[in-house]
Amino acid sequence: MLAHSDHTLQLARETLDIEAAALLQLKARLDERFVQAVNMVLGVPGRVVVTGMGKSGHIGRKIAATLASTGTPAMFVHPGEASHGDLGMIQGIDVVLAISNSGESDELVAILPILKRQGVPLIALTGGLQSSLARHADVVLDCSVDKEACPLNLAPTASTTAQLAMGDALAVALLDARGFKPEDFARSHPGGSLGRRLLTHVADVMRQGSDVPQVGPDAEFTALMREMSSKGLGATAVTDTEGRVLGVFTDGDLRRLIEKGADLRQLKAGDVMHASPRTIRVDALAVEAAEMMEQWRITSILVIDEAGCLCGALNTNDLMRAKVI
Repeated sequence: MLAHSDHTLQLARETLDIEAAALLQLKARLDERFVQAVNMVLGVPGRVVVTGMGKSGHIGRKIAATLASTGTPAMFVHPGEASHGDLGMIQGIDVVLAISNSGESDELVAILPILKRQGVPLIALTGGLQSSLARHADVVLDCSVDKEACPLNLAPTASTTAQLAMGDALAVALLDARGFKPEDFARSHPGGSLGRRLLTHVADVMRQGSDVPQVGPDAEFTALMREMSSKGLGATAVTDTEGRVLGVFTDGDLRRLIEKGADLRQLKAGDVMHASPRTIRVDALAVEAAEMMEQWRITSILVIDEAGCLCGALNTNDLMRAKVI
């Protein structure tokens, strides 16, 4: 069986139109109750406990994950399991975010009186404004829709889209109220690209110790070349007796000397080095090193400590292996 192209595309477009209209209606209904919900979450020392059955439960899991990753401690508790022991996960210092389109899900309604006796604040995301859930809630966020996108008007589609969008709106408002920064986001996403960019320091990826090419200014040119070739960095640092960086010599410098016809045997490191080279502090972010290399069109950079002494080196390959670039 194959779908008819025109009919399939028309149905898809109608689905998107219905869900887009539902979100615009949701936007128009936002009022002070949304602010109350945000302040309620900010006012509790515990977590946001998200709960919901069926498709609303799947949406709830995503909302809990979004809240947790943006600075608001959150978890999902299945209302069916809550009636069989998991209700103990919810404490009086928490706030419950309950999701149900009808507001009459049996498993959810069953735990509402217990939550109220515990004094747990309750925020409802529901389309049933006269429902049991709405009556028990301290704040009701209206997520009602005119109709589902499902042609049978049965499968949760537009209603779950509205719930998801309202959850995202809460997360964003809370993120802003908490002064959440990219660095905070990175700490909860250490395995992602943003986490690597904002949490990886130069010290984490640099070459160090015997892997760092360096010679003194009086080193013969042949010794300089041996050091540079053996370490595979494409450059070598020139340092004084205390380890302070005096200059750098690179593959590019070598090519330019050859083009000039210089007598390389007579030269020392101090004669051919590029003085005052680009360096970066050991405590800088690795992404700063990447930005410097791009800005100055260089492929390697020397790493120094606060006294200006050489403590490492890295090139673009090191940054690529660390997935910083």
